[in-house]
Amino acid sequence: MKRKTLIIICAIVVLFAGMVIAVTNGLGKGAKVALIGVDLTKIPDGSYSGSYEFKRWSNSVIVQVKDNRITGIDIEKDVFGSGITHCADEVFNRVLTAQDTRVDAVSGATVTSKAYLKAIEDALK
Repeated sequence: MKRKTLIIICAIVVLFAGMVIAVTNGLGKGAKVALIGVDLTKIPDGSYSGSYEFKRWSNSVIVQVKDNRITGIDIEKDVFGSGITHCADEVFNRVLTAQDTRVDAVSGATVTSKAYLKAIEDALK
């Protein structure tokens, strides 16, 4: 009985350790991703698709530009699904206000924020 309990406890510890590694894998590198900004004076009116892929932070967006201004940003494909839309909404609002991708990341979602911002940069490069 003690051996069976010990095996179960060990299995739980290994499973928990694996989950911690999976969740934190890439956080440091993802947080250091540099944003280069966008030059809207060179972007004709239209809709532009861009994507970013880094480990579990992969997405694609569609960015609308009119009169050298970003007028809208929509998620085309998001690996996270709809569960993190508050982060996307906040990032997109910051970009629309600043008209640039060099904005502050959402607190507690730095890597996710930067993934959206890099997808926007990709769309407008």
